[in-house]
Amino acid sequence: MEKDEAINVLDGPLALCSSDPVTGFFRDGHCNPCAADTGSHTVCAVMTAEFLAYSKYVGNDLSTPQPAFGFAGLKPGDQWCLCAARFLQAHDEGCAPRVHLEATHKRALDIVPLSILRQHAL
Repeated sequence: MEKDEAINVLDGPLALCSSDPVTGFFRDGHCNPCAADTGSHTVCAVMTAEFLAYSKYVGNDLSTPQPAFGFAGLKPGDQWCLCAARFLQAHDEGCAPRVHLEATHKRALDIVPLSILRQHAL
């Protein structure tokens, strides 16, 4: 699988989202997508209790540890590469987390308008 070019939504180099916990489709800390990343894990977001509860409610429990997959579970303050559509859904529901624009991949713009990402920028 070949990563897309590492360009952020501001047309600069893609910054690291998180190495603790390690995030990204490639688990390299960056929100780099590829053709196989059908979920477009491109939005670098800072988790909040409200967003984690919302994500669990809509069927994606990010807060419960899954040791079998080496996943410790996320807590408020952790940065994570979110699926762009889930971020947009959370925005529409009024509970979107803050976004690190420099670490959000340009491919997120296929789904989320830059104006919405800017509303939630750190």
